[in-house]
Amino acid sequence: MEGRNGYFKLDMRETGVFLVVYAPEEGGKTVEIKEVIAYLDEKKFDKYDLKAVNSAVNSEKDSEEVYIGEWNGLYENETMEVNVSSDKMMAFCRFYPPSNNGKNMTEEDILSELRMLKIIVGIQEEEIKKFLKERKYCTNYVLAKGKPPVNGTDATIEYFFNTNPNLKPKKNEDGTVDYHDLNTISRVEKGQVLAKLHEAVKGCAGQDVFGTPIPARQEKNKKLEYGNNISISEDKTEIYSEVTGHASLVNGKVFVSDVFEVTADVDNTTGDITYDGNVSIKGNVKSGFSVKAKGDIVIDGVVEGAVLFAGGQIIVKRGIHGMNKGKVEAKGNIITKFIENATVVSEGFIEAGSILHSQVSAATEIRVSGKKGFVTGGVIRAGSLVEAQTIGSDMGTITRIEVGVAPEVKERYNFLQKQILDTNKELEKLKPILVNYSERVAKKEKINPATIAQVQTVARTYKEKQEEIVKFREEFVKLHEEIQLETDAKVNVKGSIYQGASITISDVSYNVKGTVSHSKFVKKQGEIVVKPL
Repeated sequence: MEGRNGYFKLDMRETGVFLVVYAPEEGGKTVEIKEVIAYLDEKKFDKYDLKAVNSAVNSEKDSEEVYIGEWNGLYENETMEVNVSSDKMMAFCRFYPPSNNGKNMTEEDILSELRMLKIIVGIQEEEIKKFLKERKYCTNYVLAKGKPPVNGTDATIEYFFNTNPNLKPKKNEDGTVDYHDLNTISRVEKGQVLAKLHEAVKGCAGQDVFGTPIPARQEKNKKLEYGNNISISEDKTEIYSEVTGHASLVNGKVFVSDVFEVTADVDNTTGDITYDGNVSIKGNVKSGFSVKAKGDIVIDGVVEGAVLFAGGQIIVKRGIHGMNKGKVEAKGNIITKFIENATVVSEGFIEAGSILHSQVSAATEIRVSGKKGFVTGGVIRAGSLVEAQTIGSDMGTITRIEVGVAPEVKERYNFLQKQILDTNKELEKLKPILVNYSERVAKKEKINPATIAQVQTVARTYKEKQEEIVKFREEFVKLHEEIQLETDAKVNVKGSIYQGASITISDVSYNVKGTVSHSKFVKKQGEIVVKPL
């Protein structure tokens, strides 16, 4: 059985008006003094002894009464207090009992009062009947509930090819990467369904307890976006490939491209290659040549001192010999057997068997797998993880590992830092010219028009540089705060890391002293700590 809250009522007698306070039952709540005072104030009783009323409220007796004033000859009827939630979706009602000889409220009385307050939506008739049956006072009853809006369902697109750019290559049993079986490109057949549009479902508006409409969240519609070599169904809900090739999803748009195939090397016989789709090269890419593709680039041989750019991913099955001039850049992932004396940039992850004296950066992870799995020399940057078997060498080769900040953010941070220093130097050079001019003006010296024109040019330049440096500093501070944040980024060393290697996580650096084995480096409470792997 539910408990009954404590409550109070008025008792009208010839000797005056008395407040009777009743204790709670079965675990109910004790009546609060502020509720009693508010009720008495509303009934125009203002000459009572507050201390006596408070004592009655806090009495441990089953009931306690206290004199509160003279009787005007009228009895008090049962009353209802209504409070509406801040979102206007619920009306809470509390009832107060009638005095002796006062009248109880009827269902129609309650409904009439709600209508008078313009509460018209979601009237809880069962809750009203419940009160009329049990008449629990100083207790909240929810007598009206607004109708919440029913939000629509956004349109969705279901794709029937691999859209995950983070699909990892298959590993052999010995831990090496199988560069001959890379199922990372989404091959599609002519006539294949590429995507299906599931259209949006419209929502339904709601109402608060006063009947004010509450609009449903506007559902988001979509349409199938696609490029060449693709057809669409009559109802615009399915797209199909018109050719056998490779599918990719770029910024929500589906592309299907035939593969441009080079059966031998990219060299003097082919020249540079630029292609809108995917490029497959059966041989090598010779030094001095470039391959640029909007899709993926797959190379069976070696990339020498060449330039590669892909809108998708790059796979080099035998490795990259940069010769200190080669650059390989991909919007997607880069997978290769080794990287040597090259600059390699990925907006996804990088997987390699070894990295030697190179500048390598990836937006997410760099994993150096295989039996050797070494990183020696150069700078390696990744957003979240660098993992290798060996880092550095027992000869103390300088090797920098940086994680925790996206490489492009770190580059922008370093660029801004340099720009601020350079701009300050330029301002310091211009400032004496303006100071000298101001002093001559103050002395009322005669200044020729050519000098005035020159100073005006300097003043404009000075103002522009001041505006530039303000913008640089604002962006620099934001990036500095971002870099300082704690991060889950880490460096895993499965084998050994040697003296000469340094690790930077966000804004904290750690110089390796001696040889550390089977460990991971993480940032904790503003410091880099070494933990067992």
